[in-house]
Amino acid sequence: MRIEFENYLIKTGTFSESEEFQSIMKEIHGGIQCVSWHDSSKFIVNPVSKGNGVFPIKANFIAYLKEMHWLPENKMALALGMNPGPIDAVKITNYGPFAVEWETGNISSSHRALNKIALGIIQKQIIGGILILPTRKFGKYLTDRVGNYQEIAPYFPMYTQLSIAEGVIGVIGIEYDDIDALAPLIPKGKDGNARKDNTTS
Repeated sequence: MRIEFENYLIKTGTFSESEEFQSIMKEIHGGIQCVSWHDSSKFIVNPVSKGNGVFPIKANFIAYLKEMHWLPENKMALALGMNPGPIDAVKITNYGPFAVEWETGNISSSHRALNKIALGIIQKQIIGGILILPTRKFGKYLTDRVGNYQEIAPYFPMYTQLSIAEGVIGVIGIEYDDIDALAPLIPKGKDGNARKDNTTS
């Protein structure tokens, strides 16, 4: 799988210039690049409109980060006053926890994820976070109405105006490597929501 977009809405302070942050981003990039389907070295999607699930896509990514000593499905509150919830992966740094969310829900879920990351930084619960979600081109072959990069991008200016002295907020848009009508469809959950299916390829 490849990265089509990488946008830092906030990238400021000592942490953003640190070797720890550089290492974190190298691990995130490595995790994305190791995600494959129908080919051990590439992500090939069957181009059926709304035909593929979402949750299994991130399985290799989370497994890779776990090998890099990230905490998968770590339950924590990203912001004060919110009940703790599972974060896809968290890396403990000398500056505080860093969170990664791989979007498997609709655009409302994408907004909530970014809002929680921003609040978490403002309230010093985390030092930063990255949201990963498909491009619109990729999303049309996935579960109906899954959030995509282009759909949330018009809201980025709001986050760039936040008064944050130390922290990182980033959004990455991911893209398939190729299409093939012979590739197996990525499984969906029984209710059509891929995040409930733990099948991997």
